Amino acid sequence: MKLFKRQKSRQEKTADSEDHNQAQADTATDSKSDDVLSTLADMPITEHLIELRSHLIRIAVAVLIIFLALVGFSRELYNFLSDPLVAQLPANSTMIATDITSNFMAPIRLTIFVAAFFAMPYILYQIWSFVAPGLYKKEKKIAIPVLLSSILLFYTGVAFAYFIVLKGVLRFFITFAPQNVLPMTDIDSYLSFALKLFMVFGLTFEIPVVTLLLILVGIVSIQSLKDKRRYIIVGCFGLSAVVTPPDGVSMLMLAIPMWLLFELGLLLAQILIKDEQSNSLISENEI
Repeated sequence: MKLFKRQKSRQEKTADSEDHNQAQADTATDSKSDDVLSTLADMPITEHLIELRSHLIRIAVAVLIIFLALVGFSRELYNFLSDPLVAQLPANSTMIATDITSNFMAPIRLTIFVAAFFAMPYILYQIWSFVAPGLYKKEKKIAIPVLLSSILLFYTGVAFAYFIVLKGVLRFFITFAPQNVLPMTDIDSYLSFALKLFMVFGLTFEIPVVTLLLILVGIVSIQSLKDKRRYIIVGCFGLSAVVTPPDGVSMLMLAIPMWLLFELGLLLAQILIKDEQSNSLISENEI
């Protein structure tokens, strides 16, 4: 009996040890499965980040290539930018450089901006390539015209700022200068002023696209925008007074296009929604 009990106890110990080993194995397996699941969960985010990095690298390479192609013409580019100011200056006045590095850095900064300006279609294409896989077919159909119109409107805004707004603003400031003050603008200050003006008008001309997207997404409705039109017009004048130089000419030249571009976006949204409703009615009738 004692021998039987000893054998039984040994069998119990063996069974207990096997159960313990099995439990450890199960725990290890569970931990491994948890690690695999966490790795699988992290993989999509990692892949998205890698994909985003590749697109950003392509954008940087494109801007760098255009910059290297234009850097030899950096002085000519700055001369083209400064022509509206030089044409307004008195006969005995000229532009100056208050910093020893301004003669070199100002044209280089302008060349970087011009390189990014020319690379804008490729930049938007890379953004589209990154976002497109997550869009539905209907969204893709809308996104392509939106991207193309965004590029066109941005270029139109910058051209409007250079050929129309900049000359009027500079004429206003130089005309109202005191008689005992000789205008001599620093090249860095003028570059910052011009680039700010270009960016403001370039982004402002995107208002029709923004208005159309807000309506299509459902954030706002056409009727609500019509009801708040008077407040939007006042907001256009208030925003233009903040972002433009402190003169009435640039404020009016920005506020009026903002209002007209808002009306254009509203009109396009009405046309697009009517077309969608008519197409849906035709499909329902066919069914």
